Formats: sequence, C-alpha cells, structure tokens
Amino acid sequence: MSTTMPFAADTTLLSEVTAVVKAAGLTLRQRHTPHARGVSLDEVVAEIHANDDAVLAVLREPLLRARPGSRWAEDELAGGALPPGEWWVVDPAEGNINHVHGMEDWAVTATLVRDNQPVLTVVHLPLTGDTYTAVAGGGARLNDRPLKVSAKTDLGAALVGTGQARPGEDERTFRRIGDSVTAMLVNGLVVRVSVPATMQLIHVAAGRTDAFWQFSDVRSGLVAGALLVSEAGGTVTDLAGEPWNAAGRDFLAAAPGIHTAALEVLTTIA
Repeated sequence: MSTTMPFAADTTLLSEVTAVVKAAGLTLRQRHTPHARGVSLDEVVAEIHANDDAVLAVLREPLLRARPGSRWAEDELAGGALPPGEWWVVDPAEGNINHVHGMEDWAVTATLVRDNQPVLTVVHLPLTGDTYTAVAGGGARLNDRPLKVSAKTDLGAALVGTGQARPGEDERTFRRIGDSVTAMLVNGLVVRVSVPATMQLIHVAAGRTDAFWQFSDVRSGLVAGALLVSEAGGTVTDLAGEPWNAAGRDFLAAAPGIHTAALEVLTTIA
C-alpha cells in the first residue's frame, strides 16, 4: 500500500477526531474543581474512575465510528505490543491525579496506532483551549501554529524531564528513576520530575524543554507525545537508541542536538 492513501485518510480524519476530543474535554472541564477531591486512597481512586467513566461515555463510540474496523485498547495503563491493525489508544483524563487534586496539568488524548506506530493524535487542554495535533508525515501543530523542537546542542544547557508512569511500579524502576534524575542533574541544567508524560512531551514538541525519558512502556502516556515530538523534528527512541514504537520497554524523546548525549547518560543507569 502506498503511503499517500493512509496519510490522506488520516488527515481527513483529524478534524473529526479533534471535535470528538474537544467535546470530551468539555465534560472533563465541567468536573474540575480548584480544590482537591478525596482524602483516603479509596476516595481518590473513586474520583479518578468517575472522571474516566464520564469522559469515555463521550469519547469511545464516536472514535470507533470515525474509523470503521478500528479497535479500542481497553487498559490505559497497559504496555507492550498491540496486535496488528488499527487501535485507539486513549487517555480520557491524562493527568487524572492532577485533576482530582485541583491542579491544571491534565488533558484528554486520543491516538490512532497502526501496527504499533502512532499515526494520528489529538491532545486537548480544556482549561486553556489549546489543542496539539499531529499526523504521521504531516507535521505537528499547536492550534494553527507548526511546532518545532529545540535547537539546543549542549546537554549542559538543557531543561529535561522524567516521571513515573503509574503508581506501584517495582522498586527497581523507582530506583532507576532516582538514579537517572541524579545523573541528569549532574550532566544537564535543570530536571523536571512530574506527571503525566504527555504534559511534558508537548513541551518537548514545542521546543520549550529539550528531552523527556521514562523507564516504562505505558502506551497511553507515550504514543501521543511520541508522534508530536517526531513530527516536530525530534528524535524518539528506546534507551538502546533504536526507533521507538508501542512495543518499546523504555523511552527517550529529545531535540536532535542533545539526543545522543542524553542517551549516553541514561544508558549508564543499571
């Protein structure tokens, strides 16, 4: 199959997906409060699930109708390769933990993944109205403005970031995160540690920050940002330096001028 046909179809699909994600974003915005909701762990988890359920009710069926034959990746915290074909990898409340704590770093994301490669994505920030979009081969945009990654070439001048992908990961992963932060504090300029991944990756795509890495394969936190960064001219690999896809076990997205240096630092982490 030629690449022209999928690209044309994906470009046509983008406006429909954007409208669906924005409508879902309105639902999530209506649920937002400027104060934290829930005190006990059970209460916080209940608030998170309520957000997910409310947004998925608006999001799921319109996306499946928009792409006949596509399937739905059910577990937003799952990782690893998907079966062949087209899958919607969606996070109805990316940064849900921030949302239920009254903070502002959250979004609604929908990404079409074809044979483990993200090919279309929409990331909508309901509080600001900003929408980040990308189609494979068509570039990345913030609203109507093209995105371009940072031109930095010196890791020592770089603002970089990481964060955990999910609660309750194994101790080895948490220690790798801590060791990597220390290594980047030594070799970089400033390190941001925050969640969710997508909210850091949009900054990499926009050239506001210079790199983001994660010791995880949670697809829903990475596929949208991976496409945005690559279409904005960035380099997206695993920590072996190989091109990343949804089957990858770890992740690095960076401006091309610092990618090699960042990779060299991160590959020293046991």
